Amino acid sequence: MTWHPLPGDRDPAGPDPRPVKESLELFAKRLGAPRAGALGAVFSGWDDAVGEAVAAHCQPRSLRDGVLVVEVDHPGWATQLRYLSASLVERMNEVAGPGVVTRVDVRVRRS
Repeated sequence: MTWHPLPGDRDPAGPDPRPVKESLELFAKRLGAPRAGALGAVFSGWDDAVGEAVAAHCQPRSLRDGVLVVEVDHPGWATQLRYLSASLVERMNEVAGPGVVTRVDVRVRRS
């Protein structure tokens, strides 16, 4: 049995090899994820973007279709982050690029 791409997955430029980064970007886009570089910027730049005090209690968990899911360790932090969500979206877009984060979904970590 031979592997064949799904219809619509064919590269109009032909079957020539392409850089892995390009393939990963295409794959991420199909999953609803942002560019790999933007995703990395959100997760690796989290502490700098929100500050050490917030980062000690809140961590990003996923980013899909512009929705950043943030997990907090206490309901009080959830309230605080929800209140600051517009500022957080703005800050994340400064870090990762315009339109990467459109909304923040805050969840309290289960013990």
